Amino acid sequence: MAKEPQTQLDEELARREQDADPQADPAALEGELEEGDLEEAVEGADQAADVDLESPEEPPVETEQDPEVLALTARVEELEQTVVDAKDQQLRAAAEAQNVRRRAELDAEKARKFALEKFVKELLPVVDSLEKALEAMQDGASETHREGVSMTLKMQLDVLEKFGVEMVEPHGEPFDPQYHEAMAMVPNPEMEPNSVMEIMQRGYLLNGRLVRPAMVVVSQAAS
Repeated sequence: MAKEPQTQLDEELARREQDADPQADPAALEGELEEGDLEEAVEGADQAADVDLESPEEPPVETEQDPEVLALTARVEELEQTVVDAKDQQLRAAAEAQNVRRRAELDAEKARKFALEKFVKELLPVVDSLEKALEAMQDGASETHREGVSMTLKMQLDVLEKFGVEMVEPHGEPFDPQYHEAMAMVPNPEMEPNSVMEIMQRGYLLNGRLVRPAMVVVSQAAS
């Protein structure tokens, strides 16, 4: 009689453990879900996935440019072109100024070199007269006179040479029309044709520029 309450307690605990068992009967679970409901759920999930994959991307929305931005861009391009044009004009102006300066320097140099050209032309007849006077002096003239005329002529030529005047005396040289003026052509078998065989009047240069050509007699081939 003393052990009956304990047996009742054990039966109550066993009943509660059976009610709390998490394992369910498979047949009962299959009964709760019908086969058609399960297939519909699976098919609906597949269709939803296909719709998400096949949906096309929306095209980008084109936005119109702001008129103020376009105006500012055009203004910037205009200013850049203005800067380019200004630089080009500056370079051209600098080049033109340099050319003007060079021309001015050349003109000044030419003016300095050839300022005496007119004076030299006027002085050359005096030199010619002294040369002719010295040639005309024969044995009748005294040695003092010949020496005086010779010294005067030499002094005159030295002064001309000091200021850049050079004498053109092309005896025996080929005829050059740039520096010589042919007064006559004479056959001469002893000289090369077209050579200066006689000088009738000397020529002169001023700093390389011809002041007066030499008047010469030119040889030609004997016929």
